Amino acid sequence: MAIPYGRQDVTQSDIDAIVNVLHSDFLTQGPAVSRFEKKVAEYCNATHAIAVNSATSALHLACLALGLGPEDWLWTSAITFVASANCGLYCGAQVDFVDIDSKTYNISPQALEKKLIQAEKEKKLPKVVVAVHLCGQSADMKSIHILARKYNFKIIEDASHAIGGKYLNKPIGNCEYSDITIFSFHPVKIITTGEGGMALTNNTKFAERMSLLRSHGITRDNNQMTHSPDGQWYYQQIDLGFNYRMTDIQAALGISQLDRLDSYVSRRHELANRYNDFLSDFPLMIPHQGTDGYSAFHLYVIRLNNHNNRNSHKKVFELLLNKGIGVNLHYIPVYRHPYYQKNGFDFNDFPESESYYSEAITLPLYPTMLNKEQDSVIKALNESL
Repeated sequence: MAIPYGRQDVTQSDIDAIVNVLHSDFLTQGPAVSRFEKKVAEYCNATHAIAVNSATSALHLACLALGLGPEDWLWTSAITFVASANCGLYCGAQVDFVDIDSKTYNISPQALEKKLIQAEKEKKLPKVVVAVHLCGQSADMKSIHILARKYNFKIIEDASHAIGGKYLNKPIGNCEYSDITIFSFHPVKIITTGEGGMALTNNTKFAERMSLLRSHGITRDNNQMTHSPDGQWYYQQIDLGFNYRMTDIQAALGISQLDRLDSYVSRRHELANRYNDFLSDFPLMIPHQGTDGYSAFHLYVIRLNNHNNRNSHKKVFELLLNKGIGVNLHYIPVYRHPYYQKNGFDFNDFPESESYYSEAITLPLYPTMLNKEQDSVIKALNESL
């Protein structure tokens, strides 16, 4: 594709950082991971950060740390990547969805409250709610936090799109209104470690639990062992964990990328503002940005006004692809996937999500995108409409 919807930016300084690790004594389980964790925690004003091999792994560990298990419910936004829901299934829990806000496309606090009132009557309240910061814009965390206190559920912020963003003038990831926040470092995200993710929390118990489970449930901490060590070689597996570790190679790339995080987000805003200016007269809806936050602008999603377009949503999408514009759709409502349809979800329960799915198109946006490339996208979109 001539112009992809997203693209990583790997510089010579990134390459040098990786090479330095390759020449060191540690390729994995070394000091680079700890440095990366410390830098991200400091950036976000969080107490603890646990680096893992993907955001999906981080979501799984977060659910386990919060005690999610069989007979429990996890709720999340209907418009998200499947990992936001799958993490509940990994724990044996049941999963349900909440409709989105018509402007931000994040989980709707009003729809959430309505669903909670009904769930309380049916004794099916969620143990965990995963609030997704779609496209990099924070969900209404203050409202969700108020509901959490009233209905006694835990909150995970799926901020896979949102490192570098802010909510109420504070960095996303500070966990003021949540128990755990998750970041993704996939190549098309704001910064990358190749594959990778991180969980942030201010709760020491949750951090220790996630740290243990990311490495097979094995500890070398005498205080966690069932008896005194047999010798200096000794370790114990005290729980059933996983190999979810991040390598030092990945962490070195992340540390280097983190130095450019703010400039990446700034450039994404410049490009988003250019889109806003040029598309203001097009028969479509540009992304709404609330006054309570500063988006990381991982994605730029437009909504087509199908009544004013001569071509359908599907046709416009195909025309753009044929013109070399790497558009995408983030996301198919999770309940529409065949695996989840086995649970009998009714599409009519999610009117805003259905409307979004019939109109949304993700346009290319990445920090190294040239203005002339963006102009080509705008020209192609105009012709396709």
